[in-house]
Amino acid sequence: MSDNTSADGGNDFTTPVISVNPISLAAPDRGQDLQVRITAPATGGNLPVVVFSHGMSLTMDDYVPLVGHWAARGFVVVQPTHLDSLGLAPDDPRSPLLWRIRTTDLTAVLDQLDMIEAAVPGLAGRVDHDRIAVAGHSWGAQTASTLAGARVVGADGLPGESMADPRVSAAVLLCLPGTGGADLSPLATQYFPFMSPDFAELKTPSLMVAGDRDQSPLTVRGPDWFTDGYRLSPGATDLLTLFGAEHGLGGIQGANDTRTTDESPERVALVRQATVAYLCTALGVDQDAWPTARRALAAADAPLGSIDSK
Repeated sequence: MSDNTSADGGNDFTTPVISVNPISLAAPDRGQDLQVRITAPATGGNLPVVVFSHGMSLTMDDYVPLVGHWAARGFVVVQPTHLDSLGLAPDDPRSPLLWRIRTTDLTAVLDQLDMIEAAVPGLAGRVDHDRIAVAGHSWGAQTASTLAGARVVGADGLPGESMADPRVSAAVLLCLPGTGGADLSPLATQYFPFMSPDFAELKTPSLMVAGDRDQSPLTVRGPDWFTDGYRLSPGATDLLTLFGAEHGLGGIQGANDTRTTDESPERVALVRQATVAYLCTALGVDQDAWPTARRALAAADAPLGSIDSK
């Protein structure tokens, strides 16, 4: 697998990319409009869509190394900014519902895709509304997973209602939090009790990506916690494990986020290549892309990761 990656994790693309923000979407039950960024190739038609959910406290302006790569290779990427990035007061009545509002943000994007398309100069008529994927990193991966069929286990120990969306055909879930209950740390139990997923109904074809050194303060377990979604989801077809990677997977958040502790342009390049290959095959753009990527990684002399498939 080869790619053009600069030392700072930037991209060297051959396809021009346009990026427009902010675009405001009506969200009357949210307390304020939903702001989104759209990144798309400047040319081409029948473009599939990826709706991307950011990690905690990040925004639509992050994840440039991933988003720019996907767009340059033929995808329209829509990035909402969730409420947790806007500094809500602890006593804000929306705070306990942030995980649910995040899912509603992604659904609002799908509901208003026509308006989004029309708001970007030159994009109208070029988007394929029948080929849609969701993606996300960390808390964003949990958010995206709910549209793929995962449910949140309530205080009664039972899975909550399904928020799966039939418009979603594939998912890419980066550092997806694992099971809750006894696996959560006291910190997570106090502040993030909704990180208690049930994966039994996550049936949408999904690629999981995890780092084998991702030790999270949210769990009493080790990095294997981030592979629960692969083990327990009937729709999880593949797991990419990055060797030596922590929660930033080498820096996929981009230069705006200084919390990356495992900076590696090479790891970022692998994540970019693998995810775009999976999306191409899962959304019917190129059936050979993902099998070819898997074979290339397996044949590498010094691989940066491994792929398990069901």
